[in-house]
Amino acid sequence: MFTNNNFNTRSNKDHDSEHTYWSRRSFMQALGIMGSGAIMLNSKMVAASSNTPLSMSINNSENENILILIRLAGGNDGLNTIIPINQYDEYANARPNIRIQENKLIKLNDNFGIPDYLNDFKELWDEGQFKVVNGVGHGSKQSLSHFTRSEIWSNADVETTKFTGEETGWMGRHLEDLYPNYLLSPPPSPAAIQIGSHGDILFQGNNVNYGFTATNTSELEHIARFGTQYQIQDQLFKDCTYDNQLKFLRGVANTTYEYSGVINEAFNKGENQVEYDSDELSRQLSLIARLIKGNLGTKVYMITLGGFDTHAQQTIDHRKLLVRLSKSVNNFFKDLAFTDQDKSTLAMTYSEFGRRIKENGSMGTDHGKAGPMMVFGKGLNGNGIVGKHPSLKESETDNGNLKFNIDFRDVYATILAEWMCVPIPTIEQFLLGHKFKPIDLGISCSNENKPQQPEEPLSIETIDGNIKNKISHKVIYLENSNPNILIEIPSYGRVKIDLFNISGQKQASIFDEFVFKNKFSVDITEKTDQTLSPGIYIYLIEIDGQKFSDKFIVKD
Repeated sequence: MFTNNNFNTRSNKDHDSEHTYWSRRSFMQALGIMGSGAIMLNSKMVAASSNTPLSMSINNSENENILILIRLAGGNDGLNTIIPINQYDEYANARPNIRIQENKLIKLNDNFGIPDYLNDFKELWDEGQFKVVNGVGHGSKQSLSHFTRSEIWSNADVETTKFTGEETGWMGRHLEDLYPNYLLSPPPSPAAIQIGSHGDILFQGNNVNYGFTATNTSELEHIARFGTQYQIQDQLFKDCTYDNQLKFLRGVANTTYEYSGVINEAFNKGENQVEYDSDELSRQLSLIARLIKGNLGTKVYMITLGGFDTHAQQTIDHRKLLVRLSKSVNNFFKDLAFTDQDKSTLAMTYSEFGRRIKENGSMGTDHGKAGPMMVFGKGLNGNGIVGKHPSLKESETDNGNLKFNIDFRDVYATILAEWMCVPIPTIEQFLLGHKFKPIDLGISCSNENKPQQPEEPLSIETIDGNIKNKISHKVIYLENSNPNILIEIPSYGRVKIDLFNISGQKQASIFDEFVFKNKFSVDITEKTDQTLSPGIYIYLIEIDGQKFSDKFIVKD
């Protein structure tokens, strides 16, 4: 199976065991059905763009800005990416063999430089399209596990451990807020597109993954060129140790939405006007550029460049990766400049952790803590270094690690507030209560949409009077296997609940009453006149003109 993480190995058993970790979520994404797939009705495909109740968009965001998230998988060595010239002596002493020689640096300013093989980054810098956020991390107590830290960067839950943590992603929570009735009214184009990165939960909502996921670049290229829908074939499961999950996997695939047609249409409308290299990252960015130029309408993309777990022989490998990154990003923005869409597109790198300050005995670096994030695009309105670089003096480090100065959630918050124009109180919900602390990236929403920091903290109940921020709903199964919808509303109101099959056809009205209680439950089986066959259904809750939907399973 495809993987984009060509991590180097070492003898540490814990480290090696992580790279063999394989969860149900990883398995699902490896099959390409976590957020892509199709709705199968009597052996026919139902496309999300067809004229059915499933095709109505409820996209309430007029913001046209696009965000590209570039994951540097494995833990990028920030010290050999953005070199602190003002601490060069400490840097050189810590890295006698793998340091970037001072005469091999390109100065960004008097305090920071980049290796001289990153001319493409320098070009972006000179054009005012490159900013660096220094010392990004979180807390002093952090896991240095690849998978745990990857989950933390995706779910923004800094309390995540190997066995516990928030199951939804920070971007998934944002998209869930944009599309509360997603199952019955999906947007006309994918809310997000993800290439590779098995098991990532970035776009995962409470019950729906909002990312159209391709397991690799070739799969998305095939969909874009030919509009072919992805289907699950029985032969995939021959002699499969996960055969007991087959029913579950098919259920997931059949409740997601197929966007092959609209992706193909955008691909044919768009055109690459820059020649890209043939490496994976260049292929991914050239494809995304073409979809953007074809006006697909997707607002968030996630791609991955693997190989940054540089425990040994780092000098050659790290150089190749950074050259690939800088050249492909530069070509991407040059390509978008032909249609002026470079002004509305921002790209941001992140990595699960940095590396330690001192080199190890294998000409490499080991897992560390803080590191830089890089942001690209004309929307930055100039180049710059954001934040103070952590000290390299041994007495001022965190046991040989860089101390973080900027919480990664503050970078997320700034992107959401100033690039995606999300209200600040809502952002704090997406970031699990983390208080909004903006950083200066030079980006800002229009005056009309720009969110303002409230003088007094707003309660959820007072945000724009919008009831969607006040209702919660979920399905639980009682001992008799009956599905029950648990609902919480802030006050008295009329509640209607309708039941639909997977094709969007109404099956029954199961509830229509004025409710006085803040919390109540509805037994779906008891309230339905007809017997429901085992399978997947969708319920639609309507309260004061607002609609919310989710899926549930009727069990055997």
